[in-house]
Amino acid sequence: MTAGVTLPPAPLRLTKAQARRIALAAQGFMDPRPAPGEATMRHLQRVVDRVQVVQIDSVNVVTRSHYLPFFSRLGPYDTALLDRARDRAPRRLVEYWAHEASLVPPTTWPLLDFRMQRALSDAWGGMQRVAQEHPGLVAAVRAEVVAGGPLTSRQVEAALEHDLPREREHWGWNWSLVKNALEHLFWSGQISSAGRTSQFERRYASLERVLPRAVAEQAVDPAKRPGHEEAFRELMMIAARAHGVGTEQCLRDYFRLKPEQARPAIASLVAEGRLLPVTIEGWKRPAYLHPEARRPRRVHAQALLSPFDSLVWQRERTAALFGFDFRLEIYVPAPLRVHGYYVLPFLFGDALVARCDLKADRAAGVLRVHAVHWEPGAPAEARSALDAELGLLAGWLGLGSVG
Repeated sequence: MTAGVTLPPAPLRLTKAQARRIALAAQGFMDPRPAPGEATMRHLQRVVDRVQVVQIDSVNVVTRSHYLPFFSRLGPYDTALLDRARDRAPRRLVEYWAHEASLVPPTTWPLLDFRMQRALSDAWGGMQRVAQEHPGLVAAVRAEVVAGGPLTSRQVEAALEHDLPREREHWGWNWSLVKNALEHLFWSGQISSAGRTSQFERRYASLERVLPRAVAEQAVDPAKRPGHEEAFRELMMIAARAHGVGTEQCLRDYFRLKPEQARPAIASLVAEGRLLPVTIEGWKRPAYLHPEARRPRRVHAQALLSPFDSLVWQRERTAALFGFDFRLEIYVPAPLRVHGYYVLPFLFGDALVARCDLKADRAAGVLRVHAVHWEPGAPAEARSALDAELGLLAGWLGLGSVG
């Protein structure tokens, strides 16, 4: 070694079990659950602070998917707390395309400007076409939302039909065009969502009406939003905090970043000591540890997980941490499904030990358990624990029994 040259320290080595426990702690599974029904907004905020991104999905087989991650970590809680956090000022959560359609803290919204700026190239075809072919309609839709929101797409169409009947005939627009215009405006960060109706329709509103004042002052002017390179760094840090430890692939999947967006950000964060390089037993790719990540010696959790829970988003990570090959079979034809339509993994101790195909039969008042598939080596005591968790879930859903 050349005199006076200091080599960087060797990366910290973690066993797979250590990495698994770090990940579970980072995702909030070491935090004590409140007594059933005793969860407060403070408890809900604790989950938000842990996971940072909560995926939204329209499938309502058990309940809307964004409610389930909070149940997994808090047990039975009043879902009105989450509705209030999303729908009422000062909002603790707002909707945007983060992982997929997601709820994120308002302070995260401006960091996603890089996605908003690419609406004309990255959004779905209908959104691109309406922006390119009907700019007048898009402007009229935005004006209606700013003036009268929160409004659903059908309410916007009705308002435009009343206010601009001649233009309607000229444009030949219909509900689909209005909806596409609204989605373009939402994707491009010109309007936001003030929540959802009971039918799961977005209620579109101006940025000033949705975002807290301090964020809105920055957000309404794209020039005041963080630069994209800085945003990528902050998004990587949010992902690292939520993961505890993970590879580049793990971290960039949290906000669906591309390699060319994530890699320079990670390199600069490592150089600054904000991320710590580590190696993990059995993992071929280098990994990165958040400096403040908890490193527990033991984790004993017990939770049914939404199939859209952030703990199991990234398949390779789920397999590497838990030895659990998990895939969604919602869009798989029924005869080809292996484990079922709406399958909730069961977390017991620090392992994923079972898969439960569930359905809330609201008419009969029963939580239907279509199938339970146990992983090899699942401990015997996990069976009674699963029964208890299914009972809690049924009660929380207002169902009288499990069957």
